[in-house]
Amino acid sequence: MQGVAIPYLRSHTGAAMAKANVEHNKLSKKLRRLVGRAVVDHSMIEEGDRVMVCLSGGKDSYTLLDVLRSLQRNAPVRFTLFALNLDQKQPGFPSNVLPGYLDELDVEYHIVEEDTFSIVKDLTPDGKTYCPICSRLRRGILYNRANVLGATKIALGHHLDDAVETLFLNMFFGGKMKSMPPKLLSDDGAHVVIRPLYYVRERDIARFSGFQQHPIIPCNLCGSQENMQRQIIKEMCGRWDEIQPGRVENIARAMQNLVPSHLADPNLFDFADLKQQLRLLPLAEWTASGTR
Repeated sequence: MQGVAIPYLRSHTGAAMAKANVEHNKLSKKLRRLVGRAVVDHSMIEEGDRVMVCLSGGKDSYTLLDVLRSLQRNAPVRFTLFALNLDQKQPGFPSNVLPGYLDELDVEYHIVEEDTFSIVKDLTPDGKTYCPICSRLRRGILYNRANVLGATKIALGHHLDDAVETLFLNMFFGGKMKSMPPKLLSDDGAHVVIRPLYYVRERDIARFSGFQQHPIIPCNLCGSQENMQRQIIKEMCGRWDEIQPGRVENIARAMQNLVPSHLADPNLFDFADLKQQLRLLPLAEWTASGTR
């Protein structure tokens, strides 16, 4: 029995691996296509750019680095890139993981050590999330390093789901129709931030990262906080994916197809100056004139 079972298991495993390889290749092509389209649609990367890829150790930033390196080999424009990780000195952070991984890739990288963890913990009131203060501190450090290292673009790993979730967060809790843009100029005009994964669903990134066997480093700073509003929004979108597939993608497309005249923002459309442009004859005048 064992002599029969072993060859069967080997052939079965081989078939499964072959199927996984096919799925991996199809997914890789899909990600390259979507990222390439986002880059072209929003002129994210230009000739001679030096792109700083912000690498956190999560699935999104690993995937971003992989896809940009793949596109770099076949892109119609020449650009260079390097990875940058901000070690925020969170307790238990495995500081050896990213250097080991990046050394194997033979890619330029820089590790920046800044104890933002203590600052965030000290400044965040009890019951509040760490994200606002943490993101501001990170942004300042990244901008500074971009200057020092000569980066012309700063690439972040936000994806389609992030953009949709941010839209609802701002609508539900801020009273604004505002999300995160695919391309952003910093307030001082010195830095251009790009989000090449803007058209990519998170579930595809998760699958790709699994195929790639990325050494994921969990974020214990924000991930450990319960009842975060973003998590609630994420669960809402997840339920929509189950009951009506395609709804989240439609919302993302809607963010690129605004009709200001059918919203209510007077800064986007001049409702005050909207006047009647054609006078129609009353029915009595129309019939009296003999017009039929």
